[in-house]
This record gives sequence, structure tokens and C-alpha cells, in this order.
Amino acid sequence: MPNSHKPHFLKPLLPDFHSGVTIPLGFFSQHIEGKTNRKTWKLRSDATDQTWEVIQEGRRLTGGWKDFTTAHDLQIGDIVIFKHEGDMVFHVTPFGPSCCEIQYTHPHIIKEEADADDVPSFSFDYCFQAEVTASNLKEDKLVSRFSGATTCTALNKQCQEIILVNKEGNSWTVSLRFSEADGMYYIRRGWRKFCRANRCAIGDLFVFNVVGDGKTTPLMCVCPEREE
Repeated sequence: MPNSHKPHFLKPLLPDFHSGVTIPLGFFSQHIEGKTNRKTWKLRSDATDQTWEVIQEGRRLTGGWKDFTTAHDLQIGDIVIFKHEGDMVFHVTPFGPSCCEIQYTHPHIIKEEADADDVPSFSFDYCFQAEVTASNLKEDKLVSRFSGATTCTALNKQCQEIILVNKEGNSWTVSLRFSEADGMYYIRRGWRKFCRANRCAIGDLFVFNVVGDGKTTPLMCVCPEREE
């Protein structure tokens, strides 16, 4: 879990993530741009003592990034948190599609997701249930139980999109709007596509975890079913 006193940012891994990852504008402007002339990031993780050097080109991490993702067996739908340790050294913490921190076995990097009961609460910022209805499919809009989300630190009222992630790690970017009138968030333009891709039927229920830091694009991750 990132130390709140150290600058950090969160990135979901979307298709083609092996080619590079974009540094959020807010983080880049505040902590990178004009602060250093170095163009090489040093990435570390709890998986190994090795340090990976990754080239920064503009606001993107490119050369060396694929080696890091391959060594950590990262997949589409995983989430990585970069914590700035100083002097262009970043500690990277990966989370799986179910929003559980990925645990690695030494010395061969073999990953497995920790049980949700054993991981920090950083990834489980806000949880709610959504039902697929004829109305929200027709209108391509999900209101759901977002009324309590005003206390969710993963969201902010200026946020205009959110990424839906299913249990397989596939992702869909959909529009998000906050209504001052009723104090709720609305998912628009994309909910129907998500439901069709996941072969949803009217009456199906999803439990989502909302994941984010309030600065980068948040994620809504479908919670896996648990065995009793």
C-alpha cells in the first residue's frame, strides 16, 4: 500500500500496455516536469531485488517497460501503483483484476493474488451492487447505488470517465457524470456495450469495487464470486 506521504499514481493496464504506459498529467506536472533532467526511471518491486531501468519519453515510459511487465507476468486488467521514492526511483505494486495485491514467490517470479481479507484497504475504496435492467440497457445508463459514492476518495466530481473491468481482466472505458441535483454519479455511453460483451441478462447482478486515487481514471472491478 502506497505511503500517503510519498507521491504515487495508479495505472490500469489496458490493451497494448506492453508498448508503454502514460504518466498522468497531474503527477508529471507536479513531480517530474522541470524537477529533473533525468530520463531514466528505476523501478523496484517486492518480487525481486532487481532494479529495472525504464526510459521516459515525454509523458510515456517506453524502453525497458516491456521487460518489467514480462518479468512480473502482468496482464490486461492488472493495476499498478507507482510510488516515488525519490531520485527517480519508483516502487511498483501490482494488483490483479479482482483488486487484490499480487504476491510473488522468490526466486522465480511466480505470482498469485492474495486473499482479499489479507490485503490493505487501498484497493477497496467503495463497493456497490448494480443490477442489469431493461431500462438501463435501453437508455445505456447506469444510476445504480452511487449515492454513497460522494465519500469515495477514488472519485471526484470532475471525473468524466471510468474503466469497467470484468473478472477476466477485460476492460471498457465508459462515460461518467456527477449530478449536483441529486448528488449521484451516472455511468453513461458504454454500460450497454459492457453488458452485451459479458452476455448479461436482465436481472443479473454485479458487485463492483471502485479503485482509484481521486486523480487518475478510476476503475470499477467486478468482484469474483467467493466460495462459501
